[in-house]
Amino acid sequence: MKLVATDRHQQYLNKIESQLKDLYTLAIKARSKGVDPSLEPETHMVKDLAEMVESLVGPPNVAERIRELSKKTDKYKMAFIVSEDIVHARFGHTNLQESAEQALKTALAIMTGGITAAPIQGISSVTIKNNLDKTQYLAIYFAGPIRSAAGTEQALTLVLGDFIRKRLGLDRYKPTDAEINRFIEEVRLYEREVGRFQFKVTDDELFNTIMHLPVEVTGTETDPYEVAFYRNLPRIKTNRLRGGALRVVNDGLVGRKAKILKIVEKLGIHGWDWLKEIKSEESEEKEQKGRTRGLAVNML
Repeated sequence: MKLVATDRHQQYLNKIESQLKDLYTLAIKARSKGVDPSLEPETHMVKDLAEMVESLVGPPNVAERIRELSKKTDKYKMAFIVSEDIVHARFGHTNLQESAEQALKTALAIMTGGITAAPIQGISSVTIKNNLDKTQYLAIYFAGPIRSAAGTEQALTLVLGDFIRKRLGLDRYKPTDAEINRFIEEVRLYEREVGRFQFKVTDDELFNTIMHLPVEVTGTETDPYEVAFYRNLPRIKTNRLRGGALRVVNDGLVGRKAKILKIVEKLGIHGWDWLKEIKSEESEEKEQKGRTRGLAVNML
């Protein structure tokens, strides 16, 4: 893509780019001496989203595919297409677990425009685990850098996880009552000891959400507070709060379910109609206020 500018402005931009390249070369030379923790600069020079995604999370040669798709589709559809390409080994063969993690991180980087830490630090890992009936399912481990600000995109990682696990031939996650209640206990503990969520979600809504999720939402510990009741569960590695996982479900999936449903329906993704039955207290209050205002207008 060529930037449209006057000759004077183009010369100015060229000068800045040239000076930046000189400084970057100097930084590479300085880092090569081994004085710093890394032998090369952490920041990479990129010119567009495609290069940014490939530089952040990979896989190699994905930039060309992103540029091709960006001409004819939006970021959400592009994320699903590229994730399927990765699963089908378009950019090289890996095992199922590595393929799932790469597909998910690349898709999230595309959806967030490569400008947040979510795809490189927000998803700590993606693993394949066993249900109690010995079938295999996909588990996504979220970390602290997953925040509520990009809640729609982060919640869509669960839809992407479902999309990916189907293409890998994996079964759905089948939670136990103890695992569901553990998640609810964490949400309430987080609200008491750490801070509020953007949306208030009831215990029943959380229970129904976790029960229907086709992938496990879990994560690394983010806060030094431990649950009191549902402890030492076999498939959950810590008794402490998993803040990233809590935010993805509470503020992302349930809190922004209307946006998620709209995108899912537009993309033709099946298996998420159950979200229509999940309503947070805040969304119900807004709907009630809307009906009240409408009634008042009609009366006038």
